[in-house]
Parts: sequence; structure tokens; C-alpha cells
Amino acid sequence: MIRLILAIVAMMAMSIAAPAQELAPGLLTQPVEGSVASWIIRTFGLLTVLSVAPGILIMVTSFPRFVIAFAILRAGMGLQTTPANLILISLAMFMTFYVMAPTFDRAWQNGIQPLIDNQISEAEAFDRVSDPFREFMLANTRDKDLNLFIDLAAERGQEVATDGEVDLRVLVPSFMISEIRRGFEIGFLIVLPFLVIDLVVATITMSMGMMMLPPTAISLPFKILFFVLIDGWNLLVGSLVRSFI
Repeated sequence: MIRLILAIVAMMAMSIAAPAQELAPGLLTQPVEGSVASWIIRTFGLLTVLSVAPGILIMVTSFPRFVIAFAILRAGMGLQTTPANLILISLAMFMTFYVMAPTFDRAWQNGIQPLIDNQISEAEAFDRVSDPFREFMLANTRDKDLNLFIDLAAERGQEVATDGEVDLRVLVPSFMISEIRRGFEIGFLIVLPFLVIDLVVATITMSMGMMMLPPTAISLPFKILFFVLIDGWNLLVGSLVRSFI
């Protein structure tokens, strides 16, 4: 798992090096051409990339879809803090590692490992590491969302393709909004049966004249029982994993 996280961090760290095509051998120990200011700027940039590594994990992986689905599930059942946020986030993270394992492995074997062995340059390693993520995002991004950002970039006169490949500045936001949309679609299907239970319980309590009794106080046990009887976690997790191409 540590190797998978390092692949993400290394990919973004090398994104700083890509425009310059290569880095000096002593990134943190030797000033550039005797300039202390350049050395400080490079060090600050590297530390900044490392600090936003968790955000990078969210942007280019399946994590958002899992978190949104779990959050809507908890809200639909009427539970405020159960399961706890730590449990939901941990489950979403390990499911992300499971879904993204082939992508992480390809990024490590094709880019990170050769770079560590000094077989390729930083610029080539960046391309090799980003290619598996690019393929994953393209396969799970709607054409409508991708075309939206391509059109927005074209309106501003920006180049969005290099050697026939869509720029990551266009692909990443397109992938994110596609994931958010799919997360809400799955969330709607999750909430719908719980809504039916709430309506049935509310109708029964109103017909019995129990105006002061909150319907949720009665429907909550039934919703939990319903979710357990259908083996909801198994169905939900299996459906989420199968939803990725």
C-alpha cells in the first residue's frame, strides 16, 4: 500500500519537473547556478506538492464516488454519526486501492521503478506514470464533461492536446465532475427505498392520529433491518466496484 501511495506522490512531484524537462541531480542540496533563491523556490515547491498529496489522491482516483455514495447512504438511513466518518473514509480509501491497484502497479513498474534505477529521466518518468492514470480517467469520464472543458479552453485560446493526448488540466476536472455526477446517481438509487419506508411509516402514523411522534423514530429501525436483510453493504460495495471500467 505504501508503494501505491508513493506512486501518486511521485507523479505529482515530477509534474513540477516536466515543464523544465529535467532536474538538477542535487534537488535539495545544491543551489542552481549558485542561486540560493532558486534552491529555496524548488524546495518550497516540492514540499507543497507533498503536502497536497491527499488531494491528489482524490482528484485522479475512484475515491470521490465511494465517499459520496457512503455519505448519501448514511443520510438516507437517517443516521447522523454511524458509521463514523473515519470508518467511511477508511473503507472508501481501501476500496480505492482495490480498484486502482492495476493503475498503481503500472505506474510503479513503468515509471517510478526505472526512475529510481536511473534508467530514465524525470520528464520521461512523468509521462510513464501519468499514462495509466490518464487511461483510467478517460475510460470513466463522460464525453459531455470532457467536451465542456475542451470548449472552455478553446474559447480562451488554450492548447488542450499534446501529441494527440488530452492535457491533464482538462482531463482531471472533467473526470472529477463525472465522478461527482455518478456518485449522486448511485446515491439516488440508494436513498429511494429508504424514502419509501419513510412515506409508509409517516402515512401509518398520521392515519393513527400520532401527530406528535416523529415518523423517523419508527422508520429508523425498519430501515436498518431492511438494509441488513438484503445484505446492503455487500450489494453496495460490489455495485460500486463494478461501476468502474
